[in-house]
Amino acid sequence: MKSDYLVISCSLNPESNSRKMAKAAFDLLQQRGSAEWLDLRDYELPICDGGPAYGHGNVEILAQKIRDAKCVLMGVPIYNFDVNAAAKNLIELTGRAWTEKVVGFLCAAGGKSSYMSVMGVANSLMLDFRSLIIPRFVYADGSSFDATSVSDALVKTRIDELVETAITLAGPVAEQAKKANPA
Repeated sequence: MKSDYLVISCSLNPESNSRKMAKAAFDLLQQRGSAEWLDLRDYELPICDGGPAYGHGNVEILAQKIRDAKCVLMGVPIYNFDVNAAAKNLIELTGRAWTEKVVGFLCAAGGKSSYMSVMGVANSLMLDFRSLIIPRFVYADGSSFDATSVSDALVKTRIDELVETAITLAGPVAEQAKKANPA
């Protein structure tokens, strides 16, 4: 099933705060149109080895989901001042599927100091695949969550703003990419 918006939960932790943010964004997108949920916990992926890993069945499934979407929102935990290894591995394995996609980030971290940690991955997507990165990414620390959801009103507002920006950008960017690269 093709969806305009793909929301990827990149955390492998079942109690993930980034998953809670991604779920909140997904719920908003579902209310507005075609959205698909993808949880990396549901897909066994090999570690990118620059060779045989690219042929793994789940790699092609995920690459196709990314190719089919106009916009991808990634819920990522921040570990060691960077997005988690599972998110980076996904990008490495699916590479060109990210070409000319609108991409947004929902980041959860243990503290307030890592708010720029997503920039390495954002720069890579921009430079390697000409992805358009939504500058309105969401960053929250543990104080913004209760046991099951986002509890901080400002974070909820920022998630809504990210979703609205994704909707505003995804259509025109996809149309421009189609004109530039007719199939």
